[in-house]
Order: sequence, then C-alpha cells, then structure tokens
Amino acid sequence: MTQSGVRENETRRGVRGEPGPGEAESETETETSDDEGGSAKDTGPDTRAGEQHPGAGGDGGEGGDVRSAAGSPRRPRRLLKWSAAVLALLILGTAGAGYLYYRHLNGNIKKDPLNLGDHKVAAPTPNAAGQTPLNILLIGSDARDTEENQKLGGARETFGGTPLADVQMLLHLSADRTNMSVISMPRDTLVKIPKCTDPDDGKVYPATQGRRMTNQSLGHGGPGCTVATWQELTGIHIDHFVMVDFAGVVSMADAVGGVPVCVDANIHSRTSDGKGSGLKLEKGTSYVQGEQALQWLRTRYGFDDGSDLARAKAQHMYMNAMVRQLRDNATLSSPNKLRRLAEEATRALTVDTGLDTVKKLYDLSDELRKVEPKRITMTTMPNRYVGARVEPTDDAEQLFRLVREDIALDGKDKSKKQTTEKAADPAAADDEIPVQVRNGTRTDTLAAARGRASEVTGLLTEKGFAQAVADSTGSWSEDSTVVRYPSADLEGDAQRVAEALGIPLGSVKRSTDVSGVTLVVGADWREGTAYRAPKQNDKTPKSAEALNGADDKACMHVNPAFTW
Repeated sequence: MTQSGVRENETRRGVRGEPGPGEAESETETETSDDEGGSAKDTGPDTRAGEQHPGAGGDGGEGGDVRSAAGSPRRPRRLLKWSAAVLALLILGTAGAGYLYYRHLNGNIKKDPLNLGDHKVAAPTPNAAGQTPLNILLIGSDARDTEENQKLGGARETFGGTPLADVQMLLHLSADRTNMSVISMPRDTLVKIPKCTDPDDGKVYPATQGRRMTNQSLGHGGPGCTVATWQELTGIHIDHFVMVDFAGVVSMADAVGGVPVCVDANIHSRTSDGKGSGLKLEKGTSYVQGEQALQWLRTRYGFDDGSDLARAKAQHMYMNAMVRQLRDNATLSSPNKLRRLAEEATRALTVDTGLDTVKKLYDLSDELRKVEPKRITMTTMPNRYVGARVEPTDDAEQLFRLVREDIALDGKDKSKKQTTEKAADPAAADDEIPVQVRNGTRTDTLAAARGRASEVTGLLTEKGFAQAVADSTGSWSEDSTVVRYPSADLEGDAQRVAEALGIPLGSVKRSTDVSGVTLVVGADWREGTAYRAPKQNDKTPKSAEALNGADDKACMHVNPAFTW
C-alpha cells in the first residue's frame, strides 16, 4: 500500500485541546474510545478521552471529558497496536537501504523531546563491563492527522483532534545484551499523569489530582509526557521513545511481506451492531499484511473474553512472529525490499532526539539484533479491574523491580551482581536530612503495631538523623517497609536513610504522594530495632502472562460467539 498524506517533518501531531460540536464535560473518572471498544470491558456508551473543553479547568480531579453516544453521533471505537512495526524497524535496521537515501530518510523522521516532566529518574549504574541497560518506550498514536490515518482509523469527526497513546510497551534490553523484555501497559490503566510542559507552545499541563487513563498522557504535550508518566509509575529510567501512527502499521506489514498468525477456530470480528475490527480468518495459521494485519492488531471482539488484555496477547504473538519473520526471511535481502521498508518505516516514526537519524536507529538495531528470539519475553503489566478500567497490582511492582535491576524475565540469567541506581545528587549530612516516619504496620487482619513510628524515629535519631519526626496524622498500611522521596534531588538523602537502617535500595522509591523523604514502617517490621529485609523473589509473576519470543506454536483462542 502506498502511504499518502504524510505529515511534513516539522509537523509533530494534530491540533489539541479544542472540543468538537456537541461535546460536553463529565465527572466520570476516565474515558477513551477505539474501533473495538473503549474499555477493558464495555459498561456503557462510546466515549473519547483526553480532549480539554472550556470550563474543564485542566486536570482538576479524577474526572475527564466525555462525548456520549446519547448526546452526539456515535464515534466508532478504535484501537491500534503499532508496536510490532516499530520493533521490526529496530530489529532489522534501516541502514540497509543504503547511504544514498540517508539524508532523505533522516528527513522523514519526526522528532520530539524525550521527557516533558519535571522529575527525572537516574540512569542505572553500569555493570562490571561498563554496560548499561537500554529502556525504549514504544508508543502507538491514534492521531487522525493525515488522510491515510483518517481512512484507516475512521471517526471522521476526530480529524486533527487530541491523540491518545493507545499503545504503550516498554522494551528493556539487558546491559549484557543477552536478553530482552517487553512490558505492555493496557491503555485504560488508571495512573496519575505528572505535570508536563508542551515543547511547542509552552502550555503547562498540571499534574492530575486524580487518576486518569494512561493513554491521555499523549495529549498533555506529546510523547514526552507519556515517558514522564511511565517513569513516575515504574521508577524505570527510559532512554528513548519511538512512536508510530496508523499508516505505519499497514505500510510496514506490506513491506515485510506478511506476518504469520494463528487462531484456534474460524473468526469474524464483527458484532450485530457493527462493532469489531472486521478480521476474518480461517482456523490455523494465516499470513496477514496490510489492512488485515491492522485488523489483527486492533481486534478485541472475538479473542478470548473480548477484553483489552486479550488484545494485548494477540499483539505479543504478532510481534514475536514479525521478529522471527525478519530474521528468517531471505527475501528481505533484496535491496529494493529493504529500501521500501526503510522508506515506510521512517515516514511512520516520531522519536526523541537521541534516535533522530537513520544512523542512530541502525546502531540501536545492531544492539537489539544481538538477542535471540528465545531470550525475548513478552509480558502484560499485572493488573486488576476497577470498574471497566484497570490498575497495577503488587505483581506489577515486582515486574518493574526486575526491569530496574536488570533481571531477565525468562529466568535464565547467569549469577550476577544486581545493579543499583545511582543517586542523582549526593546525600546531605545525616543531621541535615529531614525524615518523616509513618506507621504502616496495619494489615487486613492485624491492627497497627502501637508506637512503631515513634520507636523507629528514635532509632534514626540515635544514628544521627536529628531531623527525623514521627507522623501521627494518618493511618497507613504497607506490606513492606519503604522509603519514598518526591524528586530526584532528594534521592541521595532517601538512599542514605535506607542504608542506615539496612533497608535495600530496591525499597527506595520516588513518589509524588510525599513532600519529603518519608519512611513507612511496613508490616514486615512490626517490632525490634533491626530491619530484616524479606528475601526477594526474582521470578516473573505468573499474572504477567509471559510469552517467549521463540514460541511459534502460540494460537489465539476464539470466542465461540465470533466463529463462522
């Protein structure tokens, strides 16, 4: 398929912030829409998220702005998973198209700042060989900012509207380049979006007071705000982002000649009222490309329980298959095919300035190519339902910790010393570090251990932390003892407090829920003056539904209601 209507290089994304005719404010917590359904499980009329309206007052709370099918023409739902195309580009490397097209291809690539937030996460400490991990956020934008994107995405009334980050996957490449991990975050995950500043017009989007769907972060200034949101939630330092649009998926799928996918029964993704991607396949393995590949990646109705989680599973299968296809398909040795792949891929991309040339992308692809498919692990962020949305669970934090500490999700790491994150600033003197101590020993079955905040405050004071104070103004519950800090300039202080008490650095976490260094004494330290850290489990949680990159037998389960 020939891509048309490609944006000029200086055009980064569509017009944001203006309401469409008939749009009204709502006090609901979150909202979104897509071709296949607007939430993990449908509970009401179609809605669309992320558009600011007059009188909305910015973020201002848990509410958002909704356009209801009851109050205006129904918007077709839409969702797209572009990340396979991005991963394909990175694995293959665009430099194969030849230096002749170097300047032209560089001109195709759109650029944007990496992080629009105020808070930064320090890079991990290099290993003994001087290597550091690489973390790349893959983003799929649903922008309707070109004729091609509009045709593929539908919803004509949204042309030029606020885009949503409906695909978010973190790709982690280990420091020793032996393994790769991918974590998908469902686009309707409830998170707090941090303060972000639009690099184009300087508009400041204040931090949300309540939780919003993570896909709205893209409308708060661009992909750099999605990066900031991820770092805020996970504590993982992100080195780069790569964002792709609708047209990029179709053109990339055509360029590689199709990707093998499997279903365990005939499927037709179409409901009686016209919802669904339209995907129609026979039982077994089929090669999909072009718009059919797009249908596979956006299908929700027909896979498993019809949730966004099932769709993520299908995307992982597609990505794994595309990686294997690119590595094994000899036809891609053709210069013309490689040139076409490079042309289509670079037109589809928006990247940070650290990846803004073909040379930089090729260097990155060289690093990624070192990993064999059998050492690639695809996962979905462990979550639980909150109404029709989802939120991270404790297993999600376990998954994030493994990535932070560069532990392979496939469990095949050789014994190695875990890396720790270096402090952004050195710690102040102990007697100059204000520390607030909270009693978080309450559990579902046990009342809080009386006086623990005061006891541990006394312990800190004995160790020289003269500004430690007990906080008795609230009631907290924390399974494990943790030290929290609000900003990078206090990271060193927080680590120093943890070190003094024997608390592992993995339990030092940045959080906007605190205003200073805050020690929460958890249920694992209900008595005594010596903290004994629980033995950490370095296994990938089962709830992450890990899929190995070499698994070519995986097949999507078809809901019987969608067979033919």
